[in-house]
Amino acid sequence: MSAMMENPTAGSGTEAPDATALAGPDVPGGLELRSVSAYYGAFRALRDVSLGIRPRAITALIGPSGCGKSTILRAMNRMHETIPHARVEGSILLDGVDLYRQDVSAVRVRRTVGMVFQKPNPFPAMSIYENVASGLRLAGEKKRSLLDGKVEASLRRAALWDEVRDKLKQPGTSLSGGQQQRLCIARSIAVEPEVILMDEPCSALDPVSTLRIEQLMAELREEYTIVIVTHNMQQAARVSDVTAFFSMGEDRAGYLVESGATARMFSTPSDPLTEDYISGRFG
Repeated sequence: MSAMMENPTAGSGTEAPDATALAGPDVPGGLELRSVSAYYGAFRALRDVSLGIRPRAITALIGPSGCGKSTILRAMNRMHETIPHARVEGSILLDGVDLYRQDVSAVRVRRTVGMVFQKPNPFPAMSIYENVASGLRLAGEKKRSLLDGKVEASLRRAALWDEVRDKLKQPGTSLSGGQQQRLCIARSIAVEPEVILMDEPCSALDPVSTLRIEQLMAELREEYTIVIVTHNMQQAARVSDVTAFFSMGEDRAGYLVESGATARMFSTPSDPLTEDYISGRFG
């Protein structure tokens, strides 16, 4: 995390997030949201969200459309601030460091907290190889042997190497939808993030490709903290360790209703609103 700071010696004035302690102090990737609100101009999309994200686990964010789930993801890796007139209030900490501190580089944050989007988005003008290598090149890596090794390792970890090893020079867009999504995951992990955010990563995929992505997520959580937004309750129940349910208040701002172990959330949720949503009675 210190690599993200322009001035690593500056103190944060904050304590280590509780989420890190859940897996032990030596396990990186613990996120903590503290009273986070997000705005689009005058509109408040999120209201005072406080949530611990366990490291090396999958956390599913569920809730009706418009409750701010995707906004939370964008706030976690500082993409929200790239939207005109958008802003975030509160604190988001990774391993105890506030990602919104003035001495923390937004570019470094987005490398450390990677994002996989709803629709696969390989860079259209780049080959499969260059899609994976792009982040490394932006970071200044030029040595071909190192790039070759990183590209192969990332494609292997994304369970794609055996399918593309003989066509690395072909455009990334030549792959199927499911393969493109795994290519985007390979591109994300090539720069060695601590956290991977996934915004409806399977919504545009067929059932077979969806299963491959879910299997991949199960493997990747051994190395990364994963946060997934999904409207698919069965998927949330299958893949996640922790589930957080969001809804909207009278002011239309999204807020956290409750969170907890996925098994408990789907069997005996604490709030009737959660039970109604999971059972399909609203949303």
